[in-house]
Amino acid sequence: MFLTITSTSDRDEAPATDLGYLLHKHPDRAQKFGLPVGTAHVFYPRADATTCTAALLLEVDPIALVRGRGSRPVDGFSLAQYVNDRPYAASSLLAVALGKVFKTAISGRCDVRPELPGTPLNLEIEVPALPCRGDSDLARSLFEPLGWTCTVTPVPLDPELGWGDSPYVDLRLTGEQLLSDALSQLYVLLPVLDDAKHYWVTADEVDKLVRAGEGWLATHPERALITERYLRHQRWLVDDAAERFAGLEDAPPPESELLDDEAATSETRVPLATQRLDALLETLEACKARSVADLGCGEGKLLGRLLENPRYQRILGVDVSHRSLRAAARRLHLDDLPDRAAERIELRQSSLVYADPGLAGFDAAVLSEVIEHVDESRLPALASSVFGPARPGVVLVTTPNVEHNQHFGMSEGQIRHTDHRFEWDRATFQAWASAVAGQYGYAVRFQGIGAEHPEAGPPTQMAVFTLDPSSAAEVSR
Repeated sequence: MFLTITSTSDRDEAPATDLGYLLHKHPDRAQKFGLPVGTAHVFYPRADATTCTAALLLEVDPIALVRGRGSRPVDGFSLAQYVNDRPYAASSLLAVALGKVFKTAISGRCDVRPELPGTPLNLEIEVPALPCRGDSDLARSLFEPLGWTCTVTPVPLDPELGWGDSPYVDLRLTGEQLLSDALSQLYVLLPVLDDAKHYWVTADEVDKLVRAGEGWLATHPERALITERYLRHQRWLVDDAAERFAGLEDAPPPESELLDDEAATSETRVPLATQRLDALLETLEACKARSVADLGCGEGKLLGRLLENPRYQRILGVDVSHRSLRAAARRLHLDDLPDRAAERIELRQSSLVYADPGLAGFDAAVLSEVIEHVDESRLPALASSVFGPARPGVVLVTTPNVEHNQHFGMSEGQIRHTDHRFEWDRATFQAWASAVAGQYGYAVRFQGIGAEHPEAGPPTQMAVFTLDPSSAAEVSR
């Protein structure tokens, strides 16, 4: 099995050989790695400033491949264990090799050059022999929605005899992508195209799929097909994955991707994201909260500020995204915190549209730039889980004010981020918040964040919900 990854560059400050840092494999050395089914080799056919190609060759041991399968024949005849395409055509074997050999690159970590994992590269990936159970359009339908230019060339059964095309293709992908995303996509989609796996699929595969598909699979137009094939059509696993991805659809992107995070108002020259954090912290301090749940914590900016203040004795960061939680853990240096500080903070994966008992018992909860990433039809479920079972004493909700967008130089109808499902004006936000407050027994007040325009109002609007202990309002569940 063979796969090549090529990076090209025409910039002196970003040579193509940066690929070696990301893969954690030096271009000047050939390396090999022992796997249960054979040996993986990594080498570089070319490595210079303009073009760098890394090759992964998986040398499969057919005996090791079938060892431990027992006496039951594979594919209907006894020699099929030894006479088949498995040692040669890319499949789940190659996907597993990718996951083992390039594990650090897939995780998006590069300790020597920490800025590189977040830099898109001009990439060309080729898999010359790939089983494609379906026509060549299947490969295009899987990769093109991810931003790849996809060239699929069927491999003929016999060029001389004219027997037509085999079920194998030569796949070539080109595009500007993060290397970690590209490897994660290959890890998932290679066995999907083959529609087979060389190992038994258990519940752990759902976790693997959710982790590897983070950031791209939840919204993929072929998600149902990908999930079915990756999980070998086992309905109970497919249903579990569908429920997990339903939560991921509501996950906001990392805060650093939002348009206004680095936008500074002309009066203060302070980034709006900083003004928003300051306003949240000031309000939390004024309400004398000592335990805070950051619901939709993203990369953990607010968590870091809370952790700095010893008054907050219990801090919870919640997000549906594994990747965001990993980023938050790195930002907070959780592995290096003193024991006393580590005891004060917890990170938790959860979807806000489902009731979670672990969110109960906090003085305050924060939903900062979260609700606009949730479909409006699912906002009642979010309100139910936050204001019902969780029922914190104070809830802070911030969201963009669409009336102010024109003052960011945006055209009419343009929104601040492509993942926003809506952006409300002040009247709509206040009507929604007032209805929620009345339903769940809270009082609510509103304030603006950022430099306020006389007509358009502030760039960010905040609702401060305070629980009325005397209220007998029923909690919708």
